[in-house]
Amino acid sequence: MSSPRRHWSLSKTAVNGALVLATAYTLLPLGWLLTAAAKNTADLLGGNALTLENINLGKNLGDLASTGGGIYFRWFANSLLYAGLGALLCALICVAAGYVFHVYSFPGKEKVFGLVLVGVMVPTTALALPMYLLASKVGIVNTYWAVLLPSLVFPFGVYLSRVFCAGYIPGEVLEAARMDGAGELRIFWSIGLRMVMPGFVTVLLFQFTAIWNNFFLPLVMLSDNKLFPVSLGLFTWNVQTKAFPEYYPLVVTGALLAVVPLVLAFILLQRHWKAGLTAGSVK
Repeated sequence: MSSPRRHWSLSKTAVNGALVLATAYTLLPLGWLLTAAAKNTADLLGGNALTLENINLGKNLGDLASTGGGIYFRWFANSLLYAGLGALLCALICVAAGYVFHVYSFPGKEKVFGLVLVGVMVPTTALALPMYLLASKVGIVNTYWAVLLPSLVFPFGVYLSRVFCAGYIPGEVLEAARMDGAGELRIFWSIGLRMVMPGFVTVLLFQFTAIWNNFFLPLVMLSDNKLFPVSLGLFTWNVQTKAFPEYYPLVVTGALLAVVPLVLAFILLQRHWKAGLTAGSVK
């Protein structure tokens, strides 16, 4: 009589060890950033960024606010505009498109949705030059619109929105609203959008992060440093550190402040985001 097969499994120690290593790998750069943001140029170049000596965050923040007439906070405000407004409008457009693909039937619907999925597979860097040529034709190069308008297109967000609408919006509710005399736009705004709010927040967070971290598109579109986002502005400072080492603390301190909006966004919206990620997992 053959003995029962033993299921292979990792030991608890190995699993916990892997989790500890993954956590350390994730948190170590953040820890370095927290300590390095309070160091001077000599400590950064001397490899003392992780030590707790010579902490002087106030001076670095003061230098950050005074350098270039406070241009850093202009970049910070630009990033808030690009990422905040762009992500909000993009999420609304994506949810509306996903709602249409889920609720309505029209000729060629699946073919159009297939084109959307093709757009998911195209890397954004490959579209930078065509978008620049289009923006040049329209005359919006080196303006806020050159970065904001391309940010409204998010094919993956349309795909996610259709999935969320399928999991959150029952057809019976829409039919009941139509029988009560509600128009299609009223149904979407008052019922559909509210029911799929977790999906809306999920798309918003994804796009907010993507726009905030976007570097290549502003690099192609913008030449006026007053229009730069934080990512491009810090890059221009980092390029100058070879000639002006005093920019090192400014770059590191600016990078630390640039992380704050992303952390706050995920903390404030995590309840909706968690609900959105589990949509459709239980039927």
